[in-house]
Amino acid sequence: MSLFLKQVEDTYEITTAGYTLFIFIMLAALIVACFFTGKDKKNHFSVKQLVFAAMCITLAMVTSMIHFFDLPMGGSVTLFSMFFVTYVGYLYGLRAGLTSALAYGVLQLIVNPYIISVPQLICDYFLAFGAMGLSGLFMSSKHGMLKGYITGILGRLFFSVLSGVIFFGQYAPEGMHPFAYSLAYNGSYIGAEAVITLILISIPAVHKALNRVRLMANEEEVRDVLAQN
Repeated sequence: MSLFLKQVEDTYEITTAGYTLFIFIMLAALIVACFFTGKDKKNHFSVKQLVFAAMCITLAMVTSMIHFFDLPMGGSVTLFSMFFVTYVGYLYGLRAGLTSALAYGVLQLIVNPYIISVPQLICDYFLAFGAMGLSGLFMSSKHGMLKGYITGILGRLFFSVLSGVIFFGQYAPEGMHPFAYSLAYNGSYIGAEAVITLILISIPAVHKALNRVRLMANEEEVRDVLAQN
């Protein structure tokens, strides 16, 4: 494992070979997701879907670099970055949401890694960020944007808290249970950003604009359905 990670004091840093491996894995996963089709030949991602998903992940990466405050062992309140990740699931469903969220996790690992072990890396970057793709479960649901966002961030919170209990529990103040410490730590920045974001996307004008973007993103699919009918 030293080929891909090198130990620096109590943490690990990714080597050049490690970066190469993760980029390869990300590209391979995206290629498989894009070109895998079912018997009906309708399960692949269209070029338009790829463009909109890429735009959302790009916005998520850019806004994730705008921090309102940072915590010492990772975690920060950003400019609505989690929303753009969950928005892909609302646009195109669970498979697209999970694929995009995993890609976002890999990008975060490359740009801003905080690694103390391989299991922690998997939990904090693949599982926690990937869970935001669960927003796709509510693609067709009433108030799906809000439900999807809440589900996505709760998924991230679950794995972040789990990581805190397992890998950072020793930092809990004396007399404080590691679970309570991890929940307070991770809930502070995830919850703060969630409240701000929910207020913003609940504003009628913003909500209407986001739904208009969704109609644009799915214009071809809507036209095909109308043509079949």
